[in-house]
Amino acid sequence: MGAELHIAGLVVHAAPLRLARVSHAVATIDGAEVHGTSAAGKLVVTLEAATSDEMMGKIGAIQRTDGVLSAALVYQCSDSLEAMNEEMPDADRPT
Repeated sequence: MGAELHIAGLVVHAAPLRLARVSHAVATIDGAEVHGTSAAGKLVVTLEAATSDEMMGKIGAIQRTDGVLSAALVYQCSDSLEAMNEEMPDADRPT
């Protein structure tokens, strides 16, 4: 198999007083994006990685971040880069 792309979605729960610091730390991880936060300390995060081992390392890094109470995986997808870059037909467009 050729090159792969792994994508994961997580809900991260941080101590509310450390939310800004946790959000910044997560955002500095290569392939991570923080899509939203709440005052209660929740963050919505997506991760991209080239391998499952790299993905697990990134999730582990988030879990070990000071102020993180939990990091729950809510979505995971992996496929070849070729398949991920394949153009899909528009279902609403007549053929």
